[in-house]
Amino acid sequence: MRLLRFLIAIACLAAGAIVGALNRAPVVIDLGFSRLPTNVGVSLLVALLLGVVIGGLAISASVVLPMRRRLARAQRQGATTAPTSGS
Repeated sequence: MRLLRFLIAIACLAAGAIVGALNRAPVVIDLGFSRLPTNVGVSLLVALLLGVVIGGLAISASVVLPMRRRLARAQRQGATTAPTSGS
């Protein structure tokens, strides 16, 4: 499993390097308060990375956190209603 993760990481790094190398046209990103001169490949990779991070946070906030709360509530209820074993 560790080898598979390593190979996937290397493949993603290689794909990013290829995208960055093939898209070398200069662009200027205007953020309103600042201007960032960069190339198309870098801006594309940063946009993809931000999309993944924001999507992961959205999934975490909408799915994972409510499930953790339900699990904690179920464990608390299970602990209070569990019969005590004793003689």
